[in-house]
Amino acid sequence: MSHTFFILGAVFALIGVAAGAFGAHTLRDMLTTHYLHVFETGVRYQMYHAFALIFTAWALDKYNDTYFRFAGWVFTAGIILFSGSLYILALTGTGWLGAITPFGGVLFLAGWLLLIIGFFSSKKA
Repeated sequence: MSHTFFILGAVFALIGVAAGAFGAHTLRDMLTTHYLHVFETGVRYQMYHAFALIFTAWALDKYNDTYFRFAGWVFTAGIILFSGSLYILALTGTGWLGAITPFGGVLFLAGWLLLIIGFFSSKKA
């Protein structure tokens, strides 16, 4: 399972770098300042949580605690909901997607909480 989260983290980081370059070089002339900022926020949080997934993979490999496994899936869902909704919102202007974004943010918070609980409850492997 740690292998899965490492791969997911690396893939999300790859996509984040590509999306950041796309935003900086292509979208800056196509989007309003507001929507470019929305897009950049999606990229930034995707990158933070791609690294969180890689860290989760390390923690799961070292401690093999169920909380870390849950954290990995919660971070994954958070990236999809939070960053994904911001990307679509920025590119399409579809306003109702803004209602989905906070659910992704709550998943990010839950993922970090699960990591904290995991470290408190784990025994060194």
